[in-house]
Amino acid sequence: MAFHGSKCCRFILGRHYDGKALSTQHVKLFAPSSTPKLRRWYSRATQEENELELVSLANSSAAVSATKIGTTQELAVPVGQRQRLNEEVLPFSAFLTDNFGRRHSYLRISLTEKCNLRCQYCMPEEGVKLTPRAQLLSTSEVLTVAQLFVREGVEKIRLTGGEPLIRPDVLDIITELRKLEGLKTIAVTTNGMNLARLLPKLKEAGLDLLNISLDTLVPAKFEFIVRRKGFHKVMEGIDKAIEMGYNPVKVNCVVMRGLNEDELLDFVALTEKKPLEVRFIEYMPFDGNKWNFKKMVSYQEMLDRIRQQWPSLEQLPLGKTDTAKTFKVPGFQGQVGFITSMSDHFCGSCNRLRITADGNLKVCLFGNTEVSLRDVLRSGASDQELLDIIGAAVGRKKKQHAGMFSISQMKNRPMILIGG
Repeated sequence: MAFHGSKCCRFILGRHYDGKALSTQHVKLFAPSSTPKLRRWYSRATQEENELELVSLANSSAAVSATKIGTTQELAVPVGQRQRLNEEVLPFSAFLTDNFGRRHSYLRISLTEKCNLRCQYCMPEEGVKLTPRAQLLSTSEVLTVAQLFVREGVEKIRLTGGEPLIRPDVLDIITELRKLEGLKTIAVTTNGMNLARLLPKLKEAGLDLLNISLDTLVPAKFEFIVRRKGFHKVMEGIDKAIEMGYNPVKVNCVVMRGLNEDELLDFVALTEKKPLEVRFIEYMPFDGNKWNFKKMVSYQEMLDRIRQQWPSLEQLPLGKTDTAKTFKVPGFQGQVGFITSMSDHFCGSCNRLRITADGNLKVCLFGNTEVSLRDVLRSGASDQELLDIIGAAVGRKKKQHAGMFSISQMKNRPMILIGG
């Protein structure tokens, strides 16, 4: 029997492959060294254990032959890294699993590079050179890419920007995403400026989760940080989201020393009466935001300051792919979280991939390597060719980012051009 292309990723262990019974005994597969390298993940089951062992192999989309299936005789063996996963029974997509066993079930798609604010930590004061409209992903291209990723196992899509709610077809995109079988969650990260007006239609279209950026509770300081007016519009959007039943409404606050770290307690106090999750984000370096280590307020420093006011602050259980360390003051309706990308990275549990507005796949927020899916799409490539390119990019994902000091010296896009 031969396994061809991506079919080998779709068999159900111990049952059937293309109608033929498979043994649950250990079978080792051979990947010819003469073929181009493309990572695949295969799974096995034993009669004693209901668990998976993922075996990292280098092979091509050409045939990988295995003889004597159903015996314990070893075929050939150059296998890569192995990792046991005790929770799941079926194999995850080969193309979205990296060499460290991380399964990427969460896709962030930037809909636009444009924004109606100019936040200091996101973009230079003079703005950025925008990509010509013709070079951005069209509506149909966004949906084609989304459908492909969902078919491979993506369960959550977050729409970002720029400011995604200024894209004229955002409601159409959410409506069509909602039709994708297997997609469980559609989320949006927004600056909140247009939210109150659009939220009823967004919810009707199928929006599940909201993250709203707000870095200060002082209107004058808001104008200084984002270089625009609009504080009351954002607060109106937050209140509208609560009114419409979003729970929790996540509020993203980038904390910068000398600017807004004095408001930590005020933000926590917001969670007493409202179903908010205020997420304090460590200041991160991107091109044009004049990052400085001295401006960064670490997670531990923030936590210590909050605990001085609320000693009973308790940590909540952490999900295996959560980015935020979450805490709650007993008796408060909401909670607080910390995004600790700089002082305590969570790379080991990362399940996120990003697509920029101009169609580039970024496998790491802080990595400067990108692959253009737009160009491949427009060349008329098949789904299989797209998947091969995606799989190769995911396979090159590093174990973790380079650390805050190295990142600050690396060339990377401004955050506005990556997508939050």
